[in-house]
Amino acid sequence: MKNLLVKKAVVTVLAVGVSLAAVNAFWGGSDSALSQLGSSGSEVRAIQERLKERGLFNDSVTGYYGEKTKAAVIKFQKQQGISQTGTAGPQTLRALGISIGSVPSATEQNINLLARIISAEARGEPYVGQVAVGAVILNRIEHPSFPDTLSGVIYQNGAFTAVVDGQFNEPVAASAYNAARDALNGWDPTNGCVYYYNPAKTSNAYMHAKPTVTVIGSHRFCM
Repeated sequence: MKNLLVKKAVVTVLAVGVSLAAVNAFWGGSDSALSQLGSSGSEVRAIQERLKERGLFNDSVTGYYGEKTKAAVIKFQKQQGISQTGTAGPQTLRALGISIGSVPSATEQNINLLARIISAEARGEPYVGQVAVGAVILNRIEHPSFPDTLSGVIYQNGAFTAVVDGQFNEPVAASAYNAARDALNGWDPTNGCVYYYNPAKTSNAYMHAKPTVTVIGSHRFCM
């Protein structure tokens, strides 16, 4: 009988421990690694940029998570009272103002990619219209109906005529690079729209049925 009670007590303690761990993970107490030593990409660039803004990272922004980036992350974690692991998990990213699936930073790679689709989709449009097209693409990243990366949105099957017909591969207009920078830096002339279309070039009933939020140049922008 005594052994049975002991076993029940052990099971109860284990169950409570598992429950607390689950609650802690749910509320973001865990900082399991996303970007860490050896990682590379746009998220690492964003981390380096945020750390640089805070004076914690004095090296070049390369997008590679090396020892200097790790050391800067540890300094930041110490300032924020986060476990000093040197890895940038969800808790560290939130403290830096970076969220998974968020609008990408204005890195050279992102500017070039966004400028290419802006140039192809908004060629001949006024400058604000070019920025607006870029903003729609970025708004889609944060919308649950679309992919959560810049490349995912742009290359989504059938999403953009310019990708389908090859205009995407034509030379990029100089203004498109500036428009891409402005969009990536937060300018959104559409106020959050995730669709646009040229009524003179499409007979798509689905698009025409959407309420127009604003008209810029030849494009109607919709939610």
